[in-house]
Amino acid sequence: MTSELFSPLTLRSGQVLRNRIAKAAMEENMADEGQLPGGLLLSLYRRWAAGGTGLLITGNVMVHAEALTGPAGVVLDEHAPLRPFADWAAAAKSGGGAVWMQINHPGRQVASDMPGVVWGPTDIGVSLGRHSGRFGRPTAMTPQQIQETVTRYAVTARRAEEAGFDGVEIHAAHGYLLSQFLSPLVNRRTDRWGGSPENRARMLLDVVRAVRAAVSPSFAVAVKLNSADFQRGGFGADDARQVIGMLEPLGVDLVELSGGSYESPAMTGRPADDRTRAREAYFLDLAEDLVRTSPLPLMLTGGITRRATAEKVLASGVSVLGMGTALAVTPDLPERWRQGHEADRPMRPVTWSDKALASAAGMAQVRHQMRRLARGRATRPGTHPAIALASEFRRQRRALRSYRAWLAGPRPTRP
Repeated sequence: MTSELFSPLTLRSGQVLRNRIAKAAMEENMADEGQLPGGLLLSLYRRWAAGGTGLLITGNVMVHAEALTGPAGVVLDEHAPLRPFADWAAAAKSGGGAVWMQINHPGRQVASDMPGVVWGPTDIGVSLGRHSGRFGRPTAMTPQQIQETVTRYAVTARRAEEAGFDGVEIHAAHGYLLSQFLSPLVNRRTDRWGGSPENRARMLLDVVRAVRAAVSPSFAVAVKLNSADFQRGGFGADDARQVIGMLEPLGVDLVELSGGSYESPAMTGRPADDRTRAREAYFLDLAEDLVRTSPLPLMLTGGITRRATAEKVLASGVSVLGMGTALAVTPDLPERWRQGHEADRPMRPVTWSDKALASAAGMAQVRHQMRRLARGRATRPGTHPAIALASEFRRQRRALRSYRAWLAGPRPTRP
């Protein structure tokens, strides 16, 4: 009998995913000069394309050149040349699967040494105790800045389709801008974007409408949403249920469920909630609750590494399972599962007590593996997190100098 894992899924747009396994977005921070995808990203996505996934979702592509999560982030706006993105899409589709571009704005989650802007629904900054100074102090967005940002998402989505991508995923999780508007802890606005759940969801819904109107009906539009922020008084499962209901009439194909933010990094396996601690599929309990009422197909991401767990996720009613770290270590894991095999070994765990530092080290470990894959090398999941973090810091400093120079220079519109 064919496992449901390897059965196709037809989406509302008519797009067909060849199986239920997706590479979830991981922020590669591997942009070439000009904040564009280059040889390393193309090589990395060819490795993943050959591994058997039905869907590859890129690491977040930024819609605003002055607002990046990291200095080596990829930017696709009205000025960017399309050829590098067309090459990226072709590389990602070389194995026969689909590729979606995750599109994002960091809002207040911008490092304090970055040029550009730090925006949020209000001026409440990221609270990380002694690490809070790592992030810039946000200014509250004006109505005009909100509307201009909505337009930026639509421009990026339209250009992604022109470049050959099969869809976009709008990032409204992990404490980035749209997630900040959804959160009652961060969004203390008293105008039409604050207060009630409907008002806090207004910017996300406007982005979805603008994106759907800018692309063709057969182009997939997905949303990444927190099942919970894992912060007392924050965005929770009941909020997620309401937002999913609001998204249903807008032509959304899929909602990916994750959780956490920089303040409570549950998405890296270090949640503030005991229900999701020390096991795979961090957010399965919450997903099982949401799937019972969701009018849209759901994708679950977070900690899945074994086929048995993947089968359990699908048995819960979830339509697609997303994997990040597991595919950064074992890029052909779906094909291994098809042949009855598992990954050789997992990533070395980060056991540091400092939650913020441990989260940063965990992300550095993942990027270290992705760079090895991009260079045609075997992964080294046993790399010490301190070594990965130190290497990441050096790369970020070099990338920051390059980004500063690029942002200060002229940017003519290109075909």
